[in-house]
Amino acid sequence: AGCIMVNLPTAGTDYHVPFGGRGASSYGPREQGRYAEEFYTIVKTSYIYSGAPA
Repeated sequence: AGCIMVNLPTAGTDYHVPFGGRGASSYGPREQGRYAEEFYTIVKTSYIYSGAPA
């Protein structure tokens, strides 16, 4: 048993309480408010060339 979160804030996870979010929708993180996404997000740009070599 456990909890795995990918690209989600994990601070304040409490396993014995119901999961939640905004209202009863369970959408969005409960912990750390609206700034959690900005704090845990890193913007990265990648270019992948898929054509034949020149």
